[in-house]
Amino acid sequence: MLARRIKERIGPRAHVLDQYQNKGNVLAHYDTTAEEILEQTDGKLTHLVMTAGTGGTLTGIARKIKEKAPHVVVVGVDPVGSILAVPDSLNDHKRLEAYHVEGIGYDFIPTVLEQSSADVWLKSNDEDSFKYARALIRHEGLMIGGSCGGAMHGAVDYIRREKLGKDAKVVMLFADSTRNYMSKFLADEWMQEVGFGDVEDL
Repeated sequence: MLARRIKERIGPRAHVLDQYQNKGNVLAHYDTTAEEILEQTDGKLTHLVMTAGTGGTLTGIARKIKEKAPHVVVVGVDPVGSILAVPDSLNDHKRLEAYHVEGIGYDFIPTVLEQSSADVWLKSNDEDSFKYARALIRHEGLMIGGSCGGAMHGAVDYIRREKLGKDAKVVMLFADSTRNYMSKFLADEWMQEVGFGDVEDL
């Protein structure tokens, strides 16, 4: 890795942050993001749905939530093609095949990710993730990225599968913005080019 070679050349004045291995990644979300979720919901959430990339967000938030609100079910969402979900058999469909949603999922298990942090794992797919993201932008004005559509996709699938009713308080974490995707899933032409059909399905 280039960053490590540069660090070795520079010596003790250099530091590689490395979000895949840095425990500070997890602690930042344990100390701040999780506390904000608990404060904003008065700890009365019943389910928490998050996607996983490096795993620091999911691991840190889930760790604090399980300490302070152990009744909460943490749902992890992993894109088809990635191998972060457990049990590993969930990853068999299109294992390690390329996918378009960016910022989540990997072909290796990041050091900071504790896969057991999620009580349940679900798989998301590109087409539904992008369509949910576009729908949230259009109807709710949330300037989110495709991985956020993946979180929404996972939440909807889980709510339907478990037949959650009006007493459920489901929190979703949207951890990306539209900044990098103007010429991708936000563009009708791109959606049609990659074969995602009618862009106004949702």
